[in-house]
Amino acid sequence: MPLFMDVHTLGGSVSEAEAAAAHAKDLETQGAYGVSFKEYWVDHKQGKIFCLAEGPDAKTVGRVHEEGHGMVADAIFEVAHYA
Repeated sequence: MPLFMDVHTLGGSVSEAEAAAAHAKDLETQGAYGVSFKEYWVDHKQGKIFCLAEGPDAKTVGRVHEEGHGMVADAIFEVAHYA
């Protein structure tokens, strides 16, 4: 399945606890959509969260966010991983 990286701009600083809570909601919701969230990163100063997920398509990955916690991604990019 393809990998997707998305970015959420929250408009202010974001704490680790806030990001962890949103990620937990994604994990609770992902199974219903065939999505698997792998990792997330936070830019605390810029108020941004970046998420890496595996899923059928970008729209479905975004739907998990919307249903799970309501923080819709600003953009979702299909990415490739080269080890």
